[in-house]
Amino acid sequence: MKKVFLSAIFFTLTPILLTFCILYFSFLNVQKRGSFSFLIPDNSVSYAALPGSQNVLGDSISPQDARVAAVADFFNKYHSDLLPFAQNVVSSADKYGLDYRLIPAIAMQESTLCKKAPKDSYNCWGFGIYGKTVTKFNNYPEAIDIVTKTLATQYKQNGLETPQQIMAKYTPSNNGDWANSVSYFMNQLQINL
Repeated sequence: MKKVFLSAIFFTLTPILLTFCILYFSFLNVQKRGSFSFLIPDNSVSYAALPGSQNVLGDSISPQDARVAAVADFFNKYHSDLLPFAQNVVSSADKYGLDYRLIPAIAMQESTLCKKAPKDSYNCWGFGIYGKTVTKFNNYPEAIDIVTKTLATQYKQNGLETPQQIMAKYTPSNNGDWANSVSYFMNQLQINL
């Protein structure tokens, strides 16, 4: 009996309450606007969520920016000293016509992005290191430029472009792991435009 009584009250009071709310909000709207304008669409409404023309991005982001960002993110991810030189990597790659991903990938393979490089050598690429012979550079920008130029002129121009092809001359005694690792790190640097 209690359920029937509660159901009867619910189905009686709910329509009354809804009708009251509609009338009350209509009354408030009339007080505010002076008419029943809620029945007619108001075209003067501004939608703050829509961007204005001053907020629209243009074609100002270039592939150059994306490559620098990808290299910087890679260096940052592995806490490399090369982080401030991401632009140098991309600029040198463009200057010599080399894949921008190759220099960071080789540095990762050879020295874990300079963490295992010979002290004060700025040589993160295992470049010219044979036994006790260590090629040293004055700074990272110089090293990036020289290593990139060498890979472009002594490797790419001779048809050695892929990590597998480069490995044959760069580290000839390797069993293939070097090329696989360099390829893996190059894939981490890949951007899709």
